[in-house]
Amino acid sequence: MALLAACGGPGQDATVPEAQLAGVSHVEAGEHVIHFSAQLTDQLPPEVARTYSIVRSPNRAMLNVSVLEQGTNKAVTADVVVKTVNLTGQLKSVTMRIVREQEAIYYIGETAVANQEVLIFDLTIRPDGAEESSNVRFQQQFYTN
Repeated sequence: MALLAACGGPGQDATVPEAQLAGVSHVEAGEHVIHFSAQLTDQLPPEVARTYSIVRSPNRAMLNVSVLEQGTNKAVTADVVVKTVNLTGQLKSVTMRIVREQEAIYYIGETAVANQEVLIFDLTIRPDGAEESSNVRFQQQFYTN
């Protein structure tokens, strides 16, 4: 599975402006690196979708977030909250759930999408043991046809 992530700085509530994230799929957040990605679920291999109970569809997008310790790249648990809207301001429900796979920890969530719909993802991530949360905003357009 592809990894996705967010941002921050040591000891601060950090927000990375959207423009800075063009082409970026991870950010440093204090002692952590946050990886993030979004893709249509029909791009997942059938066996992966089955294993993680993900509905494969060209009209469903999946958000994937992981948090790693800087230096060791050890996966850590975190509170991951997502607010997602489209360009018309319509709120899109994305409930994140944790997936543990040996040493890896992922947070995944799904939502319906229309052809050429642009989703704006606002992530708030607080790694376990961190004093502050980090925030990041990124957007992605989905092509379902």
